[in-house]
Amino acid sequence: MSTVQGFLGAVGNTPLIRLKGISEETGCEILGKAEFMNPGGSVKDRAALAMVLRAEERGELTPGGIVVEGTAGNTGIGLAHVCNARGYRCVIVMPNNQSPEKIRLLEMLGAEVHPIPVVPYSNPNQYQRVAQRVAAALPGAVWTNQFDNTDNRETHARTTGPEIWAQTGGKVDAFVAASGTGGTIGGVSDYLKSRRPAVRTVLADPPGSALYSFIRSGTLQATGTGSITEGIGIARVTANLKDAPIDDAVHVEDADTVRYVYRLLHEEGLFLGSTSGINVAAAVRVAREMGPGHTIVTVLCDGGAKYQSRLFNREWLAQKGLAEFAPLPARGVPVPLRESMVA
Repeated sequence: MSTVQGFLGAVGNTPLIRLKGISEETGCEILGKAEFMNPGGSVKDRAALAMVLRAEERGELTPGGIVVEGTAGNTGIGLAHVCNARGYRCVIVMPNNQSPEKIRLLEMLGAEVHPIPVVPYSNPNQYQRVAQRVAAALPGAVWTNQFDNTDNRETHARTTGPEIWAQTGGKVDAFVAASGTGGTIGGVSDYLKSRRPAVRTVLADPPGSALYSFIRSGTLQATGTGSITEGIGIARVTANLKDAPIDDAVHVEDADTVRYVYRLLHEEGLFLGSTSGINVAAAVRVAREMGPGHTIVTVLCDGGAKYQSRLFNREWLAQKGLAEFAPLPARGVPVPLRESMVA
């Protein structure tokens, strides 16, 4: 028998999926790390697990304790699962512009959820700052602080990066990923470049984020005005992103993000969220810049079920002017359902 120990043991060791259509188009091998296959459904399971275990090791989190986090959703979902497995209460503060599916899922997992108005990070009522104050006011609580807790970045350097290296046999030419906390791109880049400095790391950035400008020019300045993506693209350099060995950045408009989300669905059979779309769009851009014969790895961050009311809602896409980039599949002539076919 080959088994793992509960939820915690099932985190990581996700497969690397060859994306056939875009690989053939570009002449490169474009591979997606299937982080949506983590037991909690996203790449954030890795950070959630690492932050809780390290807090335990440091004696900050003790039996019956409380885990508090400010999150756009996926880290909170991962933490709720880990808290259930370890016997902790989970309190989540999140911006109220996230998909309603995330809030419902968090509540179903047993987390206490507090959606609050969206304000800039400089505002004391920004959701991360509120989470910090909530944790400080609760006896036995720990604020996991995913953005500036470098246990996040370290776990990707210790697990995700080595997995990619092993799965490609060390034949990886570029790694492409968006940044929310900076933990994934920072940690994976740390490891891959420690094995081969020539591996190119490229940050994928949505409209409204300041990271594209920061990577390209060293200046934190927003490019564009806003995006439909959730949980990525910010206006500051987190501790997890600070000094990360990133070579370049690609700005990806929402139209391309939506186009690749739907290509992944209809061509590859992968039902994924918007961050996967922006990552794949950027990976294609990098593949075309590098030319045929290269291996590009990106991250398929989470599944699409949490975005059904938005990204997979044609009326919502039409309101955003994006419906034309989400073509319906060709279904052919409908199959007639006759009475004789129904028992």
